Amino acid sequence: MTRIEDAVQLFEDGYVCSQAVFAAFSEDFGLSKEQALKIGACFGSGMRKAEVCGACTGALMVLGLKYGEDKSKSNEACKRFLEDFESENGSYICRDLLDCDISTEEGVQYARENNLFGELCPKMVESAARILEELI
Repeated sequence: MTRIEDAVQLFEDGYVCSQAVFAAFSEDFGLSKEQALKIGACFGSGMRKAEVCGACTGALMVLGLKYGEDKSKSNEACKRFLEDFESENGSYICRDLLDCDISTEEGVQYARENNLFGELCPKMVESAARILEELI
């Protein structure tokens, strides 16, 4: 299974988007999948505020593992990732991607009724993992 497939599978298994992307790549950088799942737990759903997509946050944590010792390289990797993700998906902000604000009960209800967590979110996880793989 590729890291991209692993990320999507983790999401489909019930982990949040940030956990799925971060854990799929973490072992390549000396962090266990179990540790990555714990660290990434609070970053899903745009940090529960519908802000930066959790799949992006998970990818940025991986980029930090790879480039975090060099501020210039980590800044460039972050900038490039977010630009590529936005170019491909129209935004990297959760509420824009889902076209609803899942920090509210009404937004969560809308997302569930329209199966956004089952249809759109896996595509964001896949996109983030693919772009990340290209960058590392």
